[in-house]
Amino acid sequence: MSQIRQVDDLNIESQQVLITPRALKEKLPLSDAARDAVVGGRQVIRDILDRKDPRLFVVIGPCSIHDPKAALEYASRLKALAEEVDDALFLVLRVYFEKPRTTVGWKGLINDPHMNDSFKVEEGLHIARRLLLDVAELGLPAATEALDPTTPQYLQDLIAWSAIGARTTESQTHREMSSGLSSPVGFKNGTDGSLDVAVNAMLSVQYPHRFLGIDPDGRVALTTTRGNPYAHVVLRGGGGKPNYDSVSVALAEGALHKAGVSTNIMVDCSHANSNKDPSLQPLVMENIGNQILEGNTSIVGLMVESHLNEGNQKIPENLDDLQYGVSVTDGCIGWQTTEDAVRALANKVRDVLPRRDR
Repeated sequence: MSQIRQVDDLNIESQQVLITPRALKEKLPLSDAARDAVVGGRQVIRDILDRKDPRLFVVIGPCSIHDPKAALEYASRLKALAEEVDDALFLVLRVYFEKPRTTVGWKGLINDPHMNDSFKVEEGLHIARRLLLDVAELGLPAATEALDPTTPQYLQDLIAWSAIGARTTESQTHREMSSGLSSPVGFKNGTDGSLDVAVNAMLSVQYPHRFLGIDPDGRVALTTTRGNPYAHVVLRGGGGKPNYDSVSVALAEGALHKAGVSTNIMVDCSHANSNKDPSLQPLVMENIGNQILEGNTSIVGLMVESHLNEGNQKIPENLDDLQYGVSVTDGCIGWQTTEDAVRALANKVRDVLPRRDR
């Protein structure tokens, strides 16, 4: 008798069944206050994208979340600042739990909450959802990057705005997923600076799609979407060059108009737009404010990487050596710089925003 030869799962070491989205939501349900924050946050962003609300929305916060305690302290401070500048800016907390990697490295709080390659994903999902609930109960809307196609089933009900990163904007999987997201979604231009991938994503995401996903009970399901009408572009620079300057913005406006997609533009103040130097982000914010003063009508939002303390740190072997409130991924501006830059932008655009041609 011939020997039976294995042909599948040759490189699969193990598989673990995780909690279902429905079960996680039952364990950590939305309170009325959290639901109000999510619904209200989404509606404000939609109104800004529809030009019914003249304010800018600013997605601001740590590059990634690794310490829920520090994140919640940041959220409390941001809530107070949001109330102060509410007449000009709508502040949304950046809460990124997943990090794409060019090769290898820490993949974020959901995948590896203990930052030791133990990959306690179910625990990471609990921690992430608990933090989002705490943030929403402060009355603060939250934004995240939609990276893993299954994660939105666990967390999207707590998200007011979603980003698709430069590495995944070209991915058909992420375009299909985005067509079903409940929140508005921003597509970043390619890592080489090309706008084409974002334009194609915006053309795709507005239509219904059918793809394999998971349902609330964790079963593989054919998922049919309605299409997402609130997609827009996020300029983040690329190819070693920024693209937030007035010439680049005008070129983007022309390309978006020619393609027949939304001409709403969001500017990511980090990445290539700040030459990967976080201290330059306030200068980008200042430039955007100046463009609005000079008549720009397409820029509706900004992204800023900010934390309690400036800079970043490598993940130490002994996690007790971590510096509190300092990013473990991209460098961030510190809180005092954040307050100063946000107030300066609000003061600069406060009077002109209501008079912008829309």
